[in-house]
Amino acid sequence: MEYVTLNNGIKMPMLGYGVYQVTNEECERCVLDAVSVGYRLIDTAQAYGNEEAVGNAIHKCNIPREDLFITTKVWISNGGYEKAKASIEESLKKLQTDYIDLLLIHQPFNDYYGTYRAMEAAYKEGKIRAIGVSNFYPDRLIDLCQFVEVTPAVNQVETHVF
Repeated sequence: MEYVTLNNGIKMPMLGYGVYQVTNEECERCVLDAVSVGYRLIDTAQAYGNEEAVGNAIHKCNIPREDLFITTKVWISNGGYEKAKASIEESLKKLQTDYIDLLLIHQPFNDYYGTYRAMEAAYKEGKIRAIGVSNFYPDRLIDLCQFVEVTPAVNQVETHVF
């Protein structure tokens, strides 16, 4: 597996398995299959509705937690400091883990400045190993970076032939 080193020194696998549009009923099996063939980065999100199934697979896969890299994202409806803080705790519970390797803001809507502050707090508490954003256009990312203490490690953007 090849890795990229994030801006805070954390190593992230360059190839991951995403569970967007994977039903809760199939997700656990799919993640277990992915891990069995060598995937170590699993990408989910609050909006996908399958964090619990990912957590079940993490728990059952017999791979040490420190060898897995789990990414999830805070959804728009959980925007703002207090809602984001509560949603991070809920994600930790659903994922059945003490920490999330990478936590992203899913999209640049709602109070994403407040959301990012909640993520920074969780990062400083050791609940998150790296933080970043997803689907941010350059102008939004540049603006956000002017007002944060922890520089985003990732801007995850969708890229494909369609």
